[in-house]
Amino acid sequence: MDKTIYRIGFWTALVAFVAAAGYSVFQILQILGLIGKPWDEILIYGFSLFIAAPFMLALLALHHVTPEEKRFWSHAAVLFGVMYVTYVSLNYAVQLTAVLPYPDPDPVLVQTPHSLFWTVDALGYIALGFATLFAVPIFAKEGLQRWVRLFFLANGLIIPLFVIVYFYPHFSTKLLLLGLPWIVTAPGSMLLLALFFRSGSVL
Repeated sequence: MDKTIYRIGFWTALVAFVAAAGYSVFQILQILGLIGKPWDEILIYGFSLFIAAPFMLALLALHHVTPEEKRFWSHAAVLFGVMYVTYVSLNYAVQLTAVLPYPDPDPVLVQTPHSLFWTVDALGYIALGFATLFAVPIFAKEGLQRWVRLFFLANGLIIPLFVIVYFYPHFSTKLLLLGLPWIVTAPGSMLLLALFFRSGSVL
């Protein structure tokens, strides 16, 4: 067992969890109208950006501690993790640097329902769902790994909800609430993955 890989996996998964939890808090505050522009978007995009790369690295660490016979699944998870990072990093970097600082940004760059970057965001979260879904077979069906497996599966199974939220022709706040399970499944997946690395469990 390479303890360095486990340490990297723990810290990157923990950072991803903290960022996902922060995003979840500020998304709820925005929906409730308790935080307004521009800080709602700055905080939501900022925390979202800090989920991506750490979670990808945690998946990479997971791949490197996965036995050879299960490495197809871990490799697939990493590939979808890379897709997730690419999509959302592009989107949030654009929103934070080319949209929010300016009073009259290029409309093409603004993330609004059914815009270019709305679709980019959707593809990112769909890819994240597939990353966790493909990682499910890696984990055992007992102990801590069973909980990681269940949360990863749950996060993958909400992909259809994201498809509806992002691509249903008429967007509304009520429709957005369909995506609320993510604030449990995604942070939970990242926290449990961190605990898996912390435990030094063998797959």
